[in-house]
Amino acid sequence: MTVFHADHAWVAGKFARNVRIEVSGGLINSVTPDSPADGSLLTGLVLPGFANAHSHAFHRALRGRTHGDRGSFWTWRELMYQVAGRLDPDSYFTLARAVYGEMALAGITSVGEFHYLHHGPDGVPYADPNAMGHALIAAAREAGIRITLLDTVYLTAGVDGKPLEGVQRRFGDGDYDGWHTRFEQLKGGDGVKIGAALHSVRAAPADGMATFAQRTDGLPVHVHLSEQPAENEACQAVHGCSPTELLDAMGFWQPMTTAVHATHLSPADITILGRGRYACFCTTTERDLADGIGPARALADAGAVLTLGSDSHAVIDMFEEARGVELDERLATRQRGHFSAAELLTAATSAGHASLGWAGTGEIAVGQRADLVAVSLDSVRTAGTDPGGLIFAATAADVTDVIVDGRPIVTEGRHRAMDVPRALRESIAEVLS
Repeated sequence: MTVFHADHAWVAGKFARNVRIEVSGGLINSVTPDSPADGSLLTGLVLPGFANAHSHAFHRALRGRTHGDRGSFWTWRELMYQVAGRLDPDSYFTLARAVYGEMALAGITSVGEFHYLHHGPDGVPYADPNAMGHALIAAAREAGIRITLLDTVYLTAGVDGKPLEGVQRRFGDGDYDGWHTRFEQLKGGDGVKIGAALHSVRAAPADGMATFAQRTDGLPVHVHLSEQPAENEACQAVHGCSPTELLDAMGFWQPMTTAVHATHLSPADITILGRGRYACFCTTTERDLADGIGPARALADAGAVLTLGSDSHAVIDMFEEARGVELDERLATRQRGHFSAAELLTAATSAGHASLGWAGTGEIAVGQRADLVAVSLDSVRTAGTDPGGLIFAATAADVTDVIVDGRPIVTEGRHRAMDVPRALRESIAEVLS
């Protein structure tokens, strides 16, 4: 048994002092507030581990490189394709390991990797048809965080069925059966779950959606949804309905399904997603790409469960993602107070883990996985701050210690297994050279 002592901790939906946390076998055995100091000291405020529910690891190489000539979503996408065309299993592993290391430093203990970079640059499968996916799994393991690999169907270049061209050929498996044959070879394991995804209604033909939903029922399943108005307009032109309505007609929306972005929704779309589905907001990416502000409060009020992701990794900071949900609502409505700190923390922790298939994760409570994140209360950002308002003050730079399944991964702000800044610098240079 290992004992941790937290000066302050988020327990049972509120902040407690002097919390003794006993851990055995990677699980929390007991949580006792108002206890004398004993065991390994965790200073500051201890939170449950964060869940990054939506990641494209290779996008991290684009940070700070997409703003020339102002740019747009579509010019950003062309630069993204250039990076996608340069990766192989070895360089993908090296880059993803560094990115997941950055996530660990930010207090992220589980990541949902939305993976569609499947094959060689010319679209020909590697000898191991899942070599790229296996590289991501190995990278997460070395970085010390859990991964849900969301293996993605990406078959067309538009709602009208335009074939994949250029680097997009790396993404495709020919048809849904080709995808499923490769997908079935992926196996979960310690710290690894296998889920699935449709890239979007632009990339996943309607005629296979129903079969896909049947084959993946019960798994974590994600989809990019209505990120751009152009997607909605194209879907309306071809199918006579919104992307949300099309997926609904195909039986896609299941209890473990997550709509990623969900930015440009109609009231009818919100009603559909309000049937207990997950909606993943990626506020820093949605800002960076000028996507728009999604209806977070309306979705939550309708019954959707909000989660958070860093998506393109313009920033990897779950505090920023969480408060972005509230602050974007303020901009859209010119009113304050849409989400409580507790609601935002739930989106960043237990809800996100659940959406990735990691039940029993995301709370400091008996029987939960022992994921603990210590956040400094003494930095220039947090000094003098009420712990109850830390979500609106702290950044990833304030994370000092991270424990995953009872194992220390980050200590005093440094990753125990790698020099993360150096790993990022060298892996990105390799990709861009």
